[in-house]
Amino acid sequence: MSADALRIPVPTTATAHQNGRAIQSSQRMPTDVRDRTTETELIREAQQGSRAAFDILVRQYDQAVLRLALHLTGSEQDAQDIHQEAFLKAYRYLGNFRFECSFYTWIYRIVTNLCLDHLRRRKSRREEQSVVVDSSGGEMDLLSNISDDRSMANPERELERKLLGERIQEALSHLTPRERMVFELKHYQGLRLRTIGEMLNTTEETAKNTLFRATRKLRANLAAIR
Repeated sequence: MSADALRIPVPTTATAHQNGRAIQSSQRMPTDVRDRTTETELIREAQQGSRAAFDILVRQYDQAVLRLALHLTGSEQDAQDIHQEAFLKAYRYLGNFRFECSFYTWIYRIVTNLCLDHLRRRKSRREEQSVVVDSSGGEMDLLSNISDDRSMANPERELERKLLGERIQEALSHLTPRERMVFELKHYQGLRLRTIGEMLNTTEETAKNTLFRATRKLRANLAAIR
């Protein structure tokens, strides 16, 4: 079957949210030797043309892929599109997989690259959002963590939130898509810099330097908010 004819079922974002803990667990690299052996066998069978084997691989990672794309893009529709494209690419190029890294790293590299492309396009259109998806899969308002000593919200508070939101978006806009990607993978997904480097097809040291630049930029641009 050609990749163009392949249709990957997309799990609902509601399911991804409800199974947050299970998804977070699936994002960790498998450590059990038996699991590694089984996955290797599945990959080899899929490389030989077994659609059933590929379907099992999809089911193993589909919700984790969707959730990662949802977190990085902040859009359910964009996340579903990236989920579909990621597995189509995986199916199309599975023959090139040489077992030099885990399948986990390989599929996540595809997803992060697609998200990077998406963020670059969105950045060029100035479509940054003030509401993002947190590590548990729920929506998070960047301003919701600002302390408020008053007993209830009021119009003055809402105006302050609006102005503050504009300044936060201005600060975030100074990050390059790659800087933002590394920052979110490290601080929201909790991934190691070595893993992030593998996903972005670069070195751990480069990922570390990118994270340092992103953090420094954010601190400098958010300093005036304090």
